Amino acid sequence: MEVYTVTVATGTSEYSGTNNYIYLTLVGENGESERTQLDNPGLDFCRGAVDQYKVTSPSPLGSVLLVRLEKQRYWVEDNWFCQYVTVEPPDGGKVLTFPCYRWFVGDVKMEIREGTGRKESHSFIAFNAYIWVTWAPGIPRCVDAETEADLPQDMVHKSMWVIFTSDQAHYLSLNLISAAVLSVPKAFEQRQTPDALCVCVYTTEYCMKHWKEDWFFGYQCLNGSNPRMIQRCKKLPENLPVTADMVQRSMAGRTNLNKELKAGNIYLLDYAIMDGIPSNTIKGHPQYIAAPICLLYQHPDEGLIPIAIQLEQTPGRDTPIFLPSDPPLAWLLAKMWVRHSEFQVFQLLSHLLRTHLVVEVFCVATLRQLPAVHPIYKLLAPHLRYTLEINCRGRTQLISANGIFKRVVSTGGDGLLILAQREYKVLTYRSIQPLYDFCDRGVSQLPNYFYKDHSLMLWEAIHSFVSSMVNLYYQSDHDVQEDLELQAWIRDITEEGFTELPNFGLPSKLSSREELCTLLAVAIFTSTAQHAATNNGQFDWCAWVPNTPCTMRQPPPTDKDAVTMDMIMATLPDVSQSCVQMAITWHLGRAQPDAIPLGRYTEDHFTEAKALEVIDRFRMELKEIEKHILTENEGLELQYLFLLPSRIENSITI
Repeated sequence: MEVYTVTVATGTSEYSGTNNYIYLTLVGENGESERTQLDNPGLDFCRGAVDQYKVTSPSPLGSVLLVRLEKQRYWVEDNWFCQYVTVEPPDGGKVLTFPCYRWFVGDVKMEIREGTGRKESHSFIAFNAYIWVTWAPGIPRCVDAETEADLPQDMVHKSMWVIFTSDQAHYLSLNLISAAVLSVPKAFEQRQTPDALCVCVYTTEYCMKHWKEDWFFGYQCLNGSNPRMIQRCKKLPENLPVTADMVQRSMAGRTNLNKELKAGNIYLLDYAIMDGIPSNTIKGHPQYIAAPICLLYQHPDEGLIPIAIQLEQTPGRDTPIFLPSDPPLAWLLAKMWVRHSEFQVFQLLSHLLRTHLVVEVFCVATLRQLPAVHPIYKLLAPHLRYTLEINCRGRTQLISANGIFKRVVSTGGDGLLILAQREYKVLTYRSIQPLYDFCDRGVSQLPNYFYKDHSLMLWEAIHSFVSSMVNLYYQSDHDVQEDLELQAWIRDITEEGFTELPNFGLPSKLSSREELCTLLAVAIFTSTAQHAATNNGQFDWCAWVPNTPCTMRQPPPTDKDAVTMDMIMATLPDVSQSCVQMAITWHLGRAQPDAIPLGRYTEDHFTEAKALEVIDRFRMELKEIEKHILTENEGLELQYLFLLPSRIENSITI
């Protein structure tokens, strides 16, 4: 009899262990071992346990190709999460590792392959549990699951129900406490400035102190939650009739608007995509939307500052151009309207569409087309962790017909979908590659653009990491072209995921290692750094509601001289809306309790020494980036730390 030593590792998260029966069979090139019940004295398969067993075979198996695991019910159903299995042959040879990282639900049999990355596993059949569906026309397609409960167990965080229930309780508590504090009749009657909207729980003190200042407005265009909007203005838009005389008081000495345009110091925020979007109605009251154009100037002493704002796309008598020299309240309200548009664009387009929905396409295609032993599956799997679940939650709880956005956001209801559809029509593969994005927007020379600087460092590190890993498994461009599973994967992405998008610019066939490396870097960068840039700071910028209001209750002003504090207070979100805005941005932007930072791989999908060396080099490079960012921020009153590698999650889980 041949005796193999088998080690089985149970998951470390809640509910990973089981008291059900577990059976194991080794399958080798020369036959199979005995079907063995894994049962040691005492408790087996406890949470975090690493148990060792002996498995016998009547004859040598040769190379062990796969491990067959079976779970059978004992009294009650008890799911089990298996991390991995190792097999030591009778002759004491090389120990083989079989990564699993799967849930065993019900009476189930599963075969797992040895961990060496392999292409073209001809026995692999696309996993029919993952089916494409069109949730709404005109946006990327997604997984066919009405709620997270419809997803396979492997895609659902076992303890997420506990975490989410706790968050809902906190959300309700914050809402109720805030309402109680602010809705006391006497206090409410005395609400004479936006400061009265503050709830003294926790908010961004710095934002509260500086939100009215023009330099802080400009800083948020560069390093806020929507840092991809600003672009260089080479020529004034025809629908923005700003003259040099209008903005001369904002210019530095001995210069003017025309000179600064030629020098490349004039920039633009154009929210044309908001024009004509239907606005929400909340509790019977219409909300309002604007489509501003904001002109900014990179002042040599003051930094990036706004110098002109027009609140609609069509100039006219009722669409004045607001200037810093206008009455202070008029200028302040104009900036609030720009920031209100910023809330809509960053939440629905920069955050939801360009990170969550884009990454879901990669996720579904990967699960459908690549087997677990494929090196590209191994590379992407940690960066797709729980993304399907959080997107299902977003569709049912945030942007649904009765979701939170419908309750408090001016684009809630039909408007948010129309807005997303407009952005999706112009979405390009080029625009989600940071090198091209910064170049095309003409912002490469902007100083203090920390988002840009840190993004490029992370992009280079991720691209280098991906390239090294790809080169281990693909020796030439021909290898890429001949990988049938990889080609099926890219077709699924382009033909099934990004449908109705003829100008996206991503071909449906991969022809070179370079093309593959760029695509993989885009997927990982988007699911890590780009998501962190738009998601992680939203409480910092939005908790102080007047700085980034989620809705506006009065139409944009048409007369600069008519703006009063009463008008501003009537325009801003009311107490209830403000409380919900604070609560939801806290929930969405907070660090997750079990977050896995970029570069840390808790599941060892790769087992080869060379692949592990590549991962170690990537981690070292991220440590150097971390040191650089921390050093750069030393002494800064307002630090930009959202793209610290240690604060970037390895996948989109919130």
